[in-house]
Amino acid sequence: MTMTKGPGPRAVCFKIFMNLQPHRLRTSIGGSRLLRYQISAYVCCPRCFAAKTNSSTRRWRGTFGPPLGAGATSCAAVSGDQIPGGGLVTTGHAPGLALAALSNSLVIECETGNYHTFCPISCVSWLYQKIEDSFFLVIGTKTCGYFLQNALGVMIFAEPRYAMAELEEGDISAQLNDYEELKRLCLQIQQDRNPSVIVWIGTCTTEIIKMDLEGIAPSLEEECGIPIVVARANGLDYAFTQGEDTVLAALAQRCPEKIEALAGPRDTCPSLVLFGSLPSSVASQLTLELKKQDIIVSGWLPAQRYSDLPELGPSVYVCGVHPFLSRTATTLMRRRKAKLIGAPFPIGPDGTRVWIEKICSVFGKTPQGLQVREQEIWNSCEDYLELVRGKSVFFMGDNCLEISLARFLARCGMIVYEIGIPYMDKRFQAAELNLLFETCQFMNLPIPRIVEKPDNYNQVQRIRELQPDLVITGMAHSNPLEARGISTKWSVEFTFAQIHGFTNARDILELVTRPLRRNGALRSFDEFSSGGSALDTSLLATSDKSKSLQTSSTSLKSHVW
Repeated sequence: MTMTKGPGPRAVCFKIFMNLQPHRLRTSIGGSRLLRYQISAYVCCPRCFAAKTNSSTRRWRGTFGPPLGAGATSCAAVSGDQIPGGGLVTTGHAPGLALAALSNSLVIECETGNYHTFCPISCVSWLYQKIEDSFFLVIGTKTCGYFLQNALGVMIFAEPRYAMAELEEGDISAQLNDYEELKRLCLQIQQDRNPSVIVWIGTCTTEIIKMDLEGIAPSLEEECGIPIVVARANGLDYAFTQGEDTVLAALAQRCPEKIEALAGPRDTCPSLVLFGSLPSSVASQLTLELKKQDIIVSGWLPAQRYSDLPELGPSVYVCGVHPFLSRTATTLMRRRKAKLIGAPFPIGPDGTRVWIEKICSVFGKTPQGLQVREQEIWNSCEDYLELVRGKSVFFMGDNCLEISLARFLARCGMIVYEIGIPYMDKRFQAAELNLLFETCQFMNLPIPRIVEKPDNYNQVQRIRELQPDLVITGMAHSNPLEARGISTKWSVEFTFAQIHGFTNARDILELVTRPLRRNGALRSFDEFSSGGSALDTSLLATSDKSKSLQTSSTSLKSHVW
């Protein structure tokens, strides 16, 4: 096992897993398991599903509506999943009749089950900068190293606080002792950098060869005298941004326990801890916004230093800022007994306002000036809003931010055809789904269809049929769609941009409108060029006609003469 630091060969390795024609596969939604077939039309209720698959033995339970033959005569008669706003959970996924998916109910589907996303180990790129006294050790193969070196792009002179432990043949074939190899690397890191904590990032390879990182870490931590946190960020089980979720869930176990007062009444104002990695400037903005409402934030997870991790306990309220931190939220509630505040996420001025209002309601505070503040932000973005009103957008799914971004763009006046998302915890995002439904009703827009783990082949067919003005997608599909005349935007840019809070709404709209403005300018240039050519041709034809008339007139005069 060797350790490499800094950038190496400039190479990019992307893998696209695409199920082109899924004829039969098994999926699981809401606790029910069912067989699903590729069909030729959009399925909207269990009765239609049975008719299309010619099967009368499929069992629909709980959230899937009544069983077959229970009196469901139409799609409107079928009860929906327990999603705020009401809506039907369906498993139809064929591209035909894609416009039928735009309705007045919230539709959630699940397709192939493959993650068509960026690799989750990329979370190292922002977490090692956020936790200033940490060191991240990614344990994987050369492919992981090439990915990190190209995705992060950090020069070797910067001495980044992360390294790659490359597994060699001896490690994979169990000829070498994993404990001794990792001990050697950790001692070297401790001697060179002296971090406060070492974070091991497991990859696909460590999962496949069954490397027991959780079993090795406690003994090695005691021997080396430095905390070692283990987080699994393999692409087999997690989507792009869920790498941060696993790291924060592991760090939540290391937060100190809050000591309650032994005498006297408890504090009238309980503690509030926010979890989610944000740039320091954005975190300070959200902290100040809550301070204006007389709410003090006692800590952030992660903190800038490992020694400053917030205290947790039964009297602590926690609230997330990212929609992909469901594992962290579960750990905080079940393991650390904290109280979770279920609120939409502070993305866009509308989401930020509702996020603050929800926290104020829990703490018994009356929000002050939030409506005025939100309206000021919308007024300042009017130049961008004129460009996006009435335009349509399609999310293919990559970074698990799609629900929040779709809700914000719907509030801006855009029509959202479909929201593809790699993974969605409906309990953790219940408030966000409710706000999405309310926003679409407020803007008098059709409710978008939500597709979890979408099949890219079917999505491309739906895009070809719907012809949206903008597609927010991963890098693998951007150029092919652009070649077919579809404006695209990389979803990874929203992950690394500052999109939280009131003041960053213009940054979101700048990212969204950039391809629209660019392609609009190109179309205008093409029209101008084609118009100029047509003008030149008409002038040339007029000149030739005048010459012919002049020649005929001269010949006539000569003949008369």
